[in-house]
Amino acid sequence: MKKTDSLDDRVNDTKTRDTVVNMLNERGVTLNDIAELTFDLQKKYIEELTMDVCTDHVERVVMKREVQNAILTGLELDKMAEEGTMREPLKTMLQNDYPLYGIDEVLALAIVNVYGSIGFTNFGYVDKLKPGVIRRIDDEGKNSDRCNTFLDDIVGAIAAAAASSIAHRYA
Repeated sequence: MKKTDSLDDRVNDTKTRDTVVNMLNERGVTLNDIAELTFDLQKKYIEELTMDVCTDHVERVVMKREVQNAILTGLELDKMAEEGTMREPLKTMLQNDYPLYGIDEVLALAIVNVYGSIGFTNFGYVDKLKPGVIRRIDDEGKNSDRCNTFLDDIVGAIAAAAASSIAHRYA
């Protein structure tokens, strides 16, 4: 009996990783941007921390299937709202990053949940302060036709998860 390809066999982590990295790049975010956030989150705790270490941990986070699924989902929802292919009232809530719509944070928490409580704390910090590329993403979403409702939280969650991964490794 011949086994047919399962979805897992057809969509491997590396292929999906390339897809999510390309989607992030199309939205104006590189893994290096996220690594810079990660570095800023951890530099005061680990003296010998380098950007290479941060980039490595961002890559590790993005290779996780749960993370890839969250990125795919969030960025697709932003894109659909931007293109107007989503029904009301959700379309307007996403286009305006409606403050009482918290699903963007909930999806981001699925990313940080992979790395435990340090990830949650780091995410709350970057979500509140909006440092670096997150500020640019947030401002762009408010001052253009771009919908970045999920993007800013996804980027913050990846950085927070990578910072947590570093903390676990170097603690």
